[in-house]
Amino acid sequence: MRAQVQKVPQIIEFLKTKSVWLQHCKTTSSVCVLDSKDAVPVAPCGHSLNSIPGPTSWPLVGSLIELLRKGGLTRQHEALIDYHKKYGKIFKIKLGSFESVHIGAPCLLEALYRKESLYPQRLEIKPWKAYRDLRNEAYGLLIMEGKDWQRVRSAFQQKLMKPTEVAKLDGKINQVLADFVKRIERASHNGKIKDLYFELNKWSFETISLVLYDKRFGLLHQDVNEEAINFITAVKTMMSTFGMMMVTPVELHKSLNTKTWRDHTDAWDRIFSTAKLYIDKRLKRHLAKPSEDFLCDIFHHSDLSKKELYAATTELQIGGVETTANSMLWAIFNLSRNPRAQARLLQEIQAVIPIGQSPSAEHIKGMPYLKACIKESMRVTPSIPFNSRTLDKETVLGEYVLPKGTVLMINSHALGSNEEYFDDGKQFKPERWLRSRDTIKPFTYVPFGIGKRMCIGRRLAELELQLALCWLIREYEIVATDYEPVEAIHSGLLVPNRELPVAFIRR
Repeated sequence: MRAQVQKVPQIIEFLKTKSVWLQHCKTTSSVCVLDSKDAVPVAPCGHSLNSIPGPTSWPLVGSLIELLRKGGLTRQHEALIDYHKKYGKIFKIKLGSFESVHIGAPCLLEALYRKESLYPQRLEIKPWKAYRDLRNEAYGLLIMEGKDWQRVRSAFQQKLMKPTEVAKLDGKINQVLADFVKRIERASHNGKIKDLYFELNKWSFETISLVLYDKRFGLLHQDVNEEAINFITAVKTMMSTFGMMMVTPVELHKSLNTKTWRDHTDAWDRIFSTAKLYIDKRLKRHLAKPSEDFLCDIFHHSDLSKKELYAATTELQIGGVETTANSMLWAIFNLSRNPRAQARLLQEIQAVIPIGQSPSAEHIKGMPYLKACIKESMRVTPSIPFNSRTLDKETVLGEYVLPKGTVLMINSHALGSNEEYFDDGKQFKPERWLRSRDTIKPFTYVPFGIGKRMCIGRRLAELELQLALCWLIREYEIVATDYEPVEAIHSGLLVPNRELPVAFIRR
């Protein structure tokens, strides 16, 4: 008997090398290589989805009532941080009919990234799919999956992900920014702008429209184009209505023809009609020489159908209006409350960009502090507090075996504000990005997502923000008019819950 006991370690080692099943029993240290403190305590074998901790889930409503007590969906970024503190690096939550697993540790993100399939899936946006099916429209990049997603992404990737191609767009971006600076002067009263976010939406709409359609709508001029205002309003309506249909069955809304469903479809109708009109005009205008035009070149050198071009371009425009404007809003806010950072940024701008010249993509290459300011702003006050994945195969994360179809939410705001990964995490300190790369761990800063489904408009958005800050900081001192805690202002979604307390003072 004693001899048999002595052989147990050898038997286990043999099984570990031969059995696939025992791979699920590995310690989390094998995937949590970034920092031992991130490692989740190891169970004898992989636990199931049902064993993941999380807030109490009640029949029909799940944890929705508890979330509402914490401030509702607009304060969910704070609730998610609280849940991570209470339940750990990974927890499960159900809101109505929507169940998801939230991850908030770089080691788990790295594990997910390294196990990513050829065609990773995002969270299924059922309301968007329901509209496309109703109107017989194609799916765009945000809702496509598999080989079709890869085919459409490849068509846009060359123009939107290659730095040298994106840099060619700086002239169009600057054309809009020149008008935006003048617009600030006209719209401000004693330096204050009544609806700064709406003004930034106009700027971002004009920019992305010029890039995608080669069309200016005149939103920044005295006489505003009603068609463009209607488009922005439609985008806001669409964004405000689809959230409810993510936590309650969209089929129910559709069958009952609820106001939420009607408003959602009406908004999409307006968005698509505008996009189709100007895409068709652009294709016709550049029919003879499509390579001379951004969008026509993409269409000409791909096998996209016209409907796929409509859908993908429309989604790019939506992303280009809301999230870029929101990111700029928070960059302005953060710099207004940190005059030393603003002064250092001004110094860099004046040293790199000659007087009388517009900033260019080439200038940006030599401006590390500018890039650091934008990174830090997106870490402290991200536009969207999380992004998603839907597992297309059984996956081991930490000590848990998650089945195919599990929805994962990557909590970028929780990661960015975690004091374990960022010293003085609530403080705006652009300097942290200028130190050795070893001081900031990989996978702790993921505002654009990770892996193959990272935001395809990332480089364009970054260039827009970089050039916009150059224009604004060179022309204006941005002053904080009060120092109320950011938590009282930041909604956690796409918009602040009240006007930002800032003023623009001409230099």
